Amino acid sequence: MVTTTAVVLCGGESRRFGSDKTRADLDGLPVLDTLLSSLPAGWDVLCVGPERPTGREAVRWTREDPPGGGPVAGLAAALAVVDTPVTVLLGGDMPHAGPVAAELAAHLDDVPDADAVAGVDGEGHVQPLLAAYRTSALRAALPETPAGTPLRRLLDGLLIEPRPVEGRASQDIDTPEDLQRARRHVVPRLAP
Repeated sequence: MVTTTAVVLCGGESRRFGSDKTRADLDGLPVLDTLLSSLPAGWDVLCVGPERPTGREAVRWTREDPPGGGPVAGLAAALAVVDTPVTVLLGGDMPHAGPVAAELAAHLDDVPDADAVAGVDGEGHVQPLLAAYRTSALRAALPETPAGTPLRRLLDGLLIEPRPVEGRASQDIDTPEDLQRARRHVVPRLAP
């Protein structure tokens, strides 16, 4: 039985990047595919944004209402179709988040009183887009009108277990310079 759904938000406008950052090339793969390929094979994967082909099989797609309504609107659209007890929320521009996301989801079992286990980056910021949530708690925290609601406000009503993450797991691609930094740190893949 599948117990975890990865909800990947990839419908933003990428204003600072200048084009869809999730489609940018990172070592021969789009940024989004780099993330999707690192998620556990047994997880359900639901992307929120304009549908496109990916290298991962069985990716489902949905759209936020209204399109461009922000991350909480995207999350609301996703939660309408999630049927697993755990939801891992990720930004589609976080190519190296997959392995840490799996650790956060596993740690949720160790903290039965917490609503979520969220990554904390090297600067001490809780990362709501690098977190494992109990789906029921996340649904209960959704505002009546999710469009335009800041994601951090959604966390106000949840009991969050912070978990420091190291390395590039919390790195996101917001600008062309971020992409260049990520390209310099890509681990070469072995030839088949």
